[in-house]
Amino acid sequence: MPPTVCCERHEREVDLYRGRRALARVRFQNASPVDAPGACGDNLRMEPTYHDESRRLQDRFDTRRLADRLDERFVQRNVIDAEDRAFIERMDMFFLATADADGRPQCSYKGGDPGFVRVLDEHVLAFPNYDGNGMYLSMGNVVANPHVGMLFIDFVSARPSRLRVNGVASIDPEDELMAAHPEAQFIVRVRATQVFPNCPRYIHRMALVERSPHVGPDPPQPAWKSADWAADVLPGRPARD
Repeated sequence: MPPTVCCERHEREVDLYRGRRALARVRFQNASPVDAPGACGDNLRMEPTYHDESRRLQDRFDTRRLADRLDERFVQRNVIDAEDRAFIERMDMFFLATADADGRPQCSYKGGDPGFVRVLDEHVLAFPNYDGNGMYLSMGNVVANPHVGMLFIDFVSARPSRLRVNGVASIDPEDELMAAHPEAQFIVRVRATQVFPNCPRYIHRMALVERSPHVGPDPPQPAWKSADWAADVLPGRPARD
């Protein structure tokens, strides 16, 4: 490919990327628990669980009937019931799946004290976002594309189990829940569109050895932030020339 074409394509990609970042900033600045995309309104509609490619694989392995039964019995439910609430609020970690506006994914671990994820009502849960590595890969995705997946796993009970919550998220640094999390940067609220359990047969049973010292009030600074390659670019430090 001629160099000129490569350069023109690169410039177009850079312009497109900058445009998306600018749009994401506007969405974040304008977002609130009420008017963020799909945040907490009552008009969320249930999307079909399966797309064409899922159906093709189901037909190939003769699982369409089973998939439909599971969908009808478990997946097509957007209510967090009392049992779900008790499960979620005793968990000290979950996995968060997000994707950007182009569908490029991120999966991150979120940990805290038991109860750091709160169920606010039968449709909405919330959790605080604390200082991390400053990349905002997951939270940036939430601003650009609010659809998220949350996976809660109980590794320590006699019978391990897991619960999935899919939904629409919003972030708000002025959320009233900030009062309960003074060290948080903002609160993430998720309105559930699907709440369902998963087969636990492949979950390994584990034991909690020790909670992270970085969980809780006044956490220590992680060692990597004192490293030479990071210390001079931490928030609040003058920018390098």
